[in-house]
Amino acid sequence: MKYSLGPLLYFWPKIDVEAFYQQAKQANTDIIYLGETVCSKRRELKPAHWLDIAKDISATGKQVVLSTMALLEAPSEVNVMKKYIDNGDFIVEANDVSAIQLAHEHKVQFVVGPAVNCYNAQTLNLFLKKGMIRWCMPVELSRQWLQNVITECEQMGIRDQFETEVFSYGYLPLAYSARCFTARAEDKAKDDCETCCIKYPNGITVNSQEDQKVFTLNGIQTQSGYCYNLINDQLGMAGLVDVVRLSPLGLDTLSLVDDFRANQSGVQPIKLNNGHHCNGYWHNIAGLNIE
Repeated sequence: MKYSLGPLLYFWPKIDVEAFYQQAKQANTDIIYLGETVCSKRRELKPAHWLDIAKDISATGKQVVLSTMALLEAPSEVNVMKKYIDNGDFIVEANDVSAIQLAHEHKVQFVVGPAVNCYNAQTLNLFLKKGMIRWCMPVELSRQWLQNVITECEQMGIRDQFETEVFSYGYLPLAYSARCFTARAEDKAKDDCETCCIKYPNGITVNSQEDQKVFTLNGIQTQSGYCYNLINDQLGMAGLVDVVRLSPLGLDTLSLVDDFRANQSGVQPIKLNNGHHCNGYWHNIAGLNIE
């Protein structure tokens, strides 16, 4: 099994991002995704900065993937996406179908990100023909759903033509909106948000009236209230999953990769905190529950 570090979903100061990826070069990961996937107003790092970081990390032997935006709303955002696709050195993660089409036109191999609604073998076969080399399963799907899709792929003779990746740690990206919920929480207009999300390095927790963590607000992205954690479910991934993805929440995420590797066979289970973690989607139960 390979281990990947997903794209940074939060808005951190440039100095913090650079320091994080300096540490990430030494982390026990095989793949690192880079780039802004949530909001184009987060401009402390320009595409050129991300490419510099990508070249620095790739020199260590890790595979680097440039991640594209999940919700495109302006021509300027499309232009940034084109820069990533035309970078000449790295494959891209397509988080929007338009990125898939552009990558196909430019003959660039790509990963289908979890923001793309891809739920069956027929869709995977279509993306394969356009240049897909890896598929990150949508976060709300279960192990059983994945098993069914993999079985369909085997029957179609395409299973060995791509890798399967599963989002296995972090706050789940559940939805995207044209509105910015972080700005709204501060009573600011989206167009005059002052990129206030930089004050919340892991988003804003939203509690229910029963004081249950329901969601995490991250700009235009709505995430799960509990941290998804499949560290104890890796044995059930055997034969289905090629890449385990951890979403960055801070430097602790880098050391957590070692914990995941140590528990790949399930012999070193870690007790999950019922008030902080969840793994329900994987087990085909309510997402915020722990099996």
